[in-house]
Amino acid sequence: MLKYINKNKSLQNRFIKYVQIDTQSDPMSPTVPSTEKQKDLGRVLVAELLDLGITDAHLDEHGYVYATIPSTTDKKVPVICFCSHMDTSPDCSGKNVKPIIHENYQGQDLVLPDDNSVVLKMKEHADLKDQIGNDIITASGTTLLGADNKAGVAEIMEAAAFLMQNPEFKHGVIKILFTPDEEIGRGVDKVNLEKLGADFAYTVDGETLGSIEDETFSADGAVLTIKGVSAHPGFAKGKMESAIKILSDVISSLPADCLSPESTELKEGFIHPVSISGNVEEAEARFILRAFNDEELGANGELLDATVQNIIEDFPNSTYELKITEQYRNMKQVLDQYPQVIEYGIEAIRRAGITPKQQSIRGGTDGSRLSFMGLPCPNIFAGEHAFHGKQEWASVQDMEKAVETIVNIAAIWEERA
Repeated sequence: MLKYINKNKSLQNRFIKYVQIDTQSDPMSPTVPSTEKQKDLGRVLVAELLDLGITDAHLDEHGYVYATIPSTTDKKVPVICFCSHMDTSPDCSGKNVKPIIHENYQGQDLVLPDDNSVVLKMKEHADLKDQIGNDIITASGTTLLGADNKAGVAEIMEAAAFLMQNPEFKHGVIKILFTPDEEIGRGVDKVNLEKLGADFAYTVDGETLGSIEDETFSADGAVLTIKGVSAHPGFAKGKMESAIKILSDVISSLPADCLSPESTELKEGFIHPVSISGNVEEAEARFILRAFNDEELGANGELLDATVQNIIEDFPNSTYELKITEQYRNMKQVLDQYPQVIEYGIEAIRRAGITPKQQSIRGGTDGSRLSFMGLPCPNIFAGEHAFHGKQEWASVQDMEKAVETIVNIAAIWEERA
């Protein structure tokens, strides 16, 4: 059977090219995509897909890339989609990324040259212990790398090149979907599933080698607005009720030893303030609420509301509004109905010579929402690590195994048809 080989370092060359294109999304923007620069990468990907002979590759007005790899079998095979997102996190700059390849890593500290205070240490990055002899890619210390999720993008593109260049390799119709704005929770807001035409999908947006994730947080967003009472600070006694201070009291009254990202792990949820803005008269805080089951998620929202009510009782002339909106739900609720999707993913990882790690993710992917939109979609590893920050890194060898896994998934669906 044909096997993928990273010829002439084509995989890392794709990846390095993609991460140098700034695609940072913007949660405050009302447009779709939230930033036009995400389309810069989309146009590059479409051109490369067309060069591979994928004739229907195109970028739509909302910043989505769609493409179809034709079937090479006479069997009737379910249509499989591979999906990654093009945007990078608003949490850290993605402009002027300077990728660096640290070849033949031997366990040493990796001091990034443009900011020597940014150091990758094995004791702080547990997965580095499995990278001895591998090639590690980082940024230079002043930006994130963009491996989340341009590692997945590069891997899907590399798998597409392999399939198009080897028509004797048997597989059904394969769909490719690259999305904008996943990092701000809008990754599939404008996706056209009818046009995509897939039966099942896999996001390629995971971390550790061999992982396949069939469970995510359930997630809500919350916006808390406090309307206080403004007065001249020199004559404010008995009059001023500062919205800023009320909001500060609310946040400081939330549990610190639990229900916060810095105090939780595994399947523990949290209430997390992500931004604050405002003045004495009116102030706003945005929160993300997370839990692995919907009941706990609802309870977290109720706790936030109860905390606000308790605080604002001391401010009789002030009011508040709390708006909680659904973001995504735990995809396991859907995927348990389609066990073959996970089964074939696990088998594909094994065929790549890796021990599969079926696990939950303390986060979400486009696959969370796609699953509830009728497209069951677990998440497979991409080899990205320490995302959303300057210590982000990726392993070339892990990325190669991700490409193998994608190709194997395509083959297994054809074999089992």
